[in-house]
Amino acid sequence: MSEIDAAKVKELRERTGAGMMDSKKALIEAKGDMEKAADWLRSKGLAAAAKKAGRIAAEGLVAVAVKGTQGVAVEVNSETDFVARNDKFQDLVLSVAQAALANGGDFAKTEAVKKESVVNAVATIGENIQFRRSAGVSVKNGVVVSYIHNAVKPDLGKIAVLVGLESTGDASKLQSVGKQLAMHIAAASPQALTADALDKNVVARERAVFEEQSKASGKPPEIIAKMVEGRIRKFYGEVVLMEQVSVMDNETKISKVIEDAGKAAGAPVTVAGFIRMAVGEGIEKKQEDFAAEVAAVTKR
Repeated sequence: MSEIDAAKVKELRERTGAGMMDSKKALIEAKGDMEKAADWLRSKGLAAAAKKAGRIAAEGLVAVAVKGTQGVAVEVNSETDFVARNDKFQDLVLSVAQAALANGGDFAKTEAVKKESVVNAVATIGENIQFRRSAGVSVKNGVVVSYIHNAVKPDLGKIAVLVGLESTGDASKLQSVGKQLAMHIAAASPQALTADALDKNVVARERAVFEEQSKASGKPPEIIAKMVEGRIRKFYGEVVLMEQVSVMDNETKISKVIEDAGKAAGAPVTVAGFIRMAVGEGIEKKQEDFAAEVAAVTKR
């Protein structure tokens, strides 16, 4: 592929922080594949940071609803943040969360129940409104704890977290550690509960990049292998919840936090699951060129 679209070069530069010529070369090497080009830049040490998620673009709100040993989180999107501050829109999102709770977090069932409400909101508010997703966490014994970051009102905001703690221990102790854990998840954004639960394709990609970087050192194969494994462990420490260091004290591993929680609660504690849901994550936002808009208007 000799011709590379300038828009792709620009997108790769924004994603990785690499220079224009390096971005173009990466795309040529990857035959236009954006993900492979980003990995190529990282392997050559030319990427400032590989942004795995798409730019957060959509506006709207996320909400949580918890009852007993079950909790759900939902996201409803709007076109503008102005609408997200509208009381009618906020009431809609909270009602969607309650419907999701009644349906065990099932998206299709909740969408069917709330379809008419969403359509009516579009007509009333005058913006495109979409119920995007829902997810749930439940435990047999223990607690489900919720946390909302950047809350606009109780159970409603920009980042929603749910944590399920399985235990027969003291419920108040479980609530306390659950809240701390939820706040950690909001800040640290783990990708999986354990290393085994990580997407195997993600791990394979990281390993390939690390191997390429390590080969450039010119060291013997056995040393390179150790270097790669060391970097994989570091990667786990960044994205796996049980391997992360708590943001509360910046020194205690989350696995140790859970172990200590069991001692305090009087019974072993396990993390049954967690959900972190941020408004608009993974949705590409349309980039507005205001200068071009003004120029177009003046030519009319």
